[in-house]
Amino acid sequence: MITGNQWAAKAMGYLLLGIVRLLTGAQARWYGAPPKAEQRIYFANHQSHADLVMIWAALPEELRGITRPIAAKDYWTKSNFRRWITTAVFNAVYVERERKGDEDPLQPLIDALTSGDSLIIFPEGTRGNAPEPQSFKAGLYNLAQKFPEVVLVPAWINNVQRVMPKGEVVPVPVLCSVTFGAPIRLEPDEERRAFLDRARQAVVALRDI
Repeated sequence: MITGNQWAAKAMGYLLLGIVRLLTGAQARWYGAPPKAEQRIYFANHQSHADLVMIWAALPEELRGITRPIAAKDYWTKSNFRRWITTAVFNAVYVERERKGDEDPLQPLIDALTSGDSLIIFPEGTRGNAPEPQSFKAGLYNLAQKFPEVVLVPAWINNVQRVMPKGEVVPVPVLCSVTFGAPIRLEPDEERRAFLDRARQAVVALRDI
């Protein structure tokens, strides 16, 4: 039986989906990785807090239900509403942007993948303003090592930073898109930096498609 809270989350999900698609178009373009209900890690460039919403909205409904975006805990739990949106609507995985003691910052992602979820991650770690992504951090490599059966799908998010410019509170309608590319994999004995540079290039290569 669906509870009132679940109905509210479902209704909010449809409302957000409508708003995001009205403001951005939320176009999904699939090149080499058609939408498929298999366990995946989607990894993308990161220029806005709206990135996780953009990819979530671009996915087909059957994939949204099994795909969890990562969300910076310090930002997305600042208010009860943000916390509710990320937990009840997006089913996000919270991550700490600053390492605390001996805690492994990847543990929430490891737990989610162990449970069979797909993930949306941003290997840069922090948002960037340059035309190309910053150097990828080690997280994607470590997850690829630990879960070799999970499909790694690069994605390029275009224009979303213009929808909500830094310092603004009112979104601006701008046509945006998410381009999904052909999967990559960690090759046997591939060094960490070589893999991360190749993964970053797989994302950048989607920019002009």
